[in-house]
Amino acid sequence: MINSRFVHSSFILLLESQRFESIKRVGLPITSHDILYLWILQEERTIRDRTLLEVRDSDHRIPWKVRFNLGNSSRQIIQCRNSIQGKTLLTDELGYVCERKDLLVNGCCNVNVPSTRQYICKSCLANGCCSIYEYCVSCCLQPDKQPLLEHFLNRAAEGFQNLFTAVEDHFELCLAKCRTSSQSVQHENTYRNPQAKYCYGESPPELLPV
Repeated sequence: MINSRFVHSSFILLLESQRFESIKRVGLPITSHDILYLWILQEERTIRDRTLLEVRDSDHRIPWKVRFNLGNSSRQIIQCRNSIQGKTLLTDELGYVCERKDLLVNGCCNVNVPSTRQYICKSCLANGCCSIYEYCVSCCLQPDKQPLLEHFLNRAAEGFQNLFTAVEDHFELCLAKCRTSSQSVQHENTYRNPQAKYCYGESPPELLPV
């Protein structure tokens, strides 16, 4: 559960965030994922200001409890979580990307539709940055991305221990990791690479000339 002391300030930031202008325009509800996203931004700013960007003690490892997918996407599942907010595309927790109209009532993508694809990295660059959020989440969910994500968690600053308290599994980690982060921003309102600003990897987007 997200600490309630963050909810009010995060909600104010949410209303002011340019990222959510499109959500308000199409009338989609503000969800707990939105609050988690703003919480991440808030924590990142605090960590950056304190210059706690990495763990100085190389032997120190934070005891993360993130559960990763084991690659068994054929397992029976009754209900799926999904990325919720995409106007046209959605990603479910099994890594399938589908059009909103092809989402089943249980929250899973309809795998019988030809356009539904699993673990798709379309629009993603070699550094793990993508131009479409749903593809970023799907690519991040590939079982072979586990070492990369574990490496990220192990190198994270101690301040990130609180940041990812609400993240319990591979899907939630990818949802949070692919959100636009401070790494994607060159200046306050300028992206380093506006075409690839959603990143699951450790490296920030390549800096494009202004």
